[in-house]
Amino acid sequence: MTLLLGASELESLVDRDAALEAVARAFAEIADGGAHQPGPTSMATPGDTGRFILMAAVSDAAGLAGVKLLADVPDNAERDLPTQRSMILVVDRADGAPVALLHGRVPTRVRTAAASAVATRALARDDSRSLGLLGAGALAREHVRALRTVRPFERLTVWSRSAATVARFAADVERSGDWDGEIVAASSPREVVDASDVVCTLTPSVEPILSGAWLRPGQHLNVVGARPRADEREVDGAALARSSVWVDDRATAETKSGDLLLAVAEGALTLDDVVGTLGEVLTGRVRGRAGHDEITLFDSVGIGAQDVAVAAVLLDAAHERGIGTRVDLNA
Repeated sequence: MTLLLGASELESLVDRDAALEAVARAFAEIADGGAHQPGPTSMATPGDTGRFILMAAVSDAAGLAGVKLLADVPDNAERDLPTQRSMILVVDRADGAPVALLHGRVPTRVRTAAASAVATRALARDDSRSLGLLGAGALAREHVRALRTVRPFERLTVWSRSAATVARFAADVERSGDWDGEIVAASSPREVVDASDVVCTLTPSVEPILSGAWLRPGQHLNVVGARPRADEREVDGAALARSSVWVDDRATAETKSGDLLLAVAEGALTLDDVVGTLGEVLTGRVRGRAGHDEITLFDSVGIGAQDVAVAAVLLDAAHERGIGTRVDLNA
């Protein structure tokens, strides 16, 4: 039997602590060789602005293989529809049987924030107390939930192009109990950077909204929001040049991270300057933060192993609670 799980069902199943640890294990498993994570495949036709991206992984630990089809359709903004939609198919690692089909919105949001939390736990200074967010949508709210578990943040500074979005964000995180510290609505991206020990960029920007000239010693950045396209980015080349850089996956970053590839094209750094992957840090294969004043940057494009890891957590919860629709696809 194959389990079908919709977005609202998945929302009710989220265990963020379990998701964070599952994503950390997935990073380490790739570095150890217990999971295989190929680079993503991006498909498009000449007459279409949309892209269709396949993100796949197989995991010994989860006992699953999975593939997500991500539809990245910027023109949907004019249709008042989500610009990114996805579905995740999971099969049994041993016999290939179809285990589940999941709506991709919730797993993607949760695993993306969990990856930033894992990177922050591994790379940010222990004395980080101020968190800054560029972007104030659903992914920003998820980052608050995830990152507050890895550092005792006391102040949150948030910027968005829309003041109403920031006000709605602040009301949501206070009402939900996800944040009980100070919240500052910033008037510019630079104000966020100036005020924060840890900064997360969470916008679908195609041009830099963060300048490396603003960075100060000891900060940590999670660069997250740009679409997986080689010509779109949120931070400029100077930000990468001034930072020590880690990625989620080399093959993915070297084909889909505009933040990295455009900086390389400008001569700000080379691909060889990337310290390594987050999984290599977690398994001791490469170094983490080298000193108090080092600027650390995690370039997060998103990988299939994260989807499989979080899908496994959600499926365990669904089976335990009897949630979802079971269908026999062999009938």
